[in-house]
Amino acid sequence: MTTLDSRLLLIDGVRAPVLVGGQEIHGEAVVFVHGNPGAGSDWIPLMTRVAEFAPVVAPDMPGFGGADKRPDLDYTLAGYAAHLGGVIDELGIRRVHLVAHDFGGPFALTWAAAHADRVASVTLINTGVLLDYRWHRLAKIWRTPLLGEFAQLVSTRAVARFVLRHDNPRLSDDWVDQIAGHMMSDGTKRAVLRLYRSTSRRDMDALVAPLRRADLDALVVFGAADVYIPVAQAQRQRRAFPRIGIEILPGVGHWAWLEEPDQVADHIVPFLRERVHGEPHASPHARRQI
Repeated sequence: MTTLDSRLLLIDGVRAPVLVGGQEIHGEAVVFVHGNPGAGSDWIPLMTRVAEFAPVVAPDMPGFGGADKRPDLDYTLAGYAAHLGGVIDELGIRRVHLVAHDFGGPFALTWAAAHADRVASVTLINTGVLLDYRWHRLAKIWRTPLLGEFAQLVSTRAVARFVLRHDNPRLSDDWVDQIAGHMMSDGTKRAVLRLYRSTSRRDMDALVAPLRRADLDALVVFGAADVYIPVAQAQRQRRAFPRIGIEILPGVGHWAWLEEPDQVADHIVPFLRERVHGEPHASPHARRQI
């Protein structure tokens, strides 16, 4: 198995660990962007497969994992995009293959919309530009003043495990425990409230035009049983990515690559293998269109 090393970077005063592995970075890398709740280490099952042929990078984003969680940080989409861009620049990555999940999609795509000339490909796992999106029940609570604070106050590890198991029955107990652990830090709870309350439909809508103009090479892999982001979002990605490939996984939930690692890798690994160290594609790779 490919070894992944952890580096501690300082990006505009924010300390954040970053997993790095695979080939040495020579201006190009696959960058994995987690969402909420998450950490760079959640990507290891997929990263190790991609690391066999490409440099791979997975940062802990501010407020999550081992990154700084100070109250004074910018927990908005713009703030997260700026941090991601700082990681990319610090590691000398000029040609970026983005792989994103959950809120990592809006983080990564906010950066991509402003730096499309540096984006070699985009891979979205149960995420994307969330268009005409209705917040899921937990997000509605987090977005509500006082109620959100109360919910975070009473959210113990046992409560988090119960909710995750209920919503994601195909996740293993080990992954349920790891993801629940991501949610326990007071700093993470504060970051989640600020992120969800600062994000609006306008932020998503504003990404469509610049991404569509860029006509980026993209793939979306979506678990159809996701209770947080409905599978209808997969088709809506065509508004931002006219030549996107879409793969729907029946019965698979929100953390698709953790529930069905082989099935997800069978779509993503060939997509990335063909594009890393290659030329931008003028037409989509021959793959099943849904």
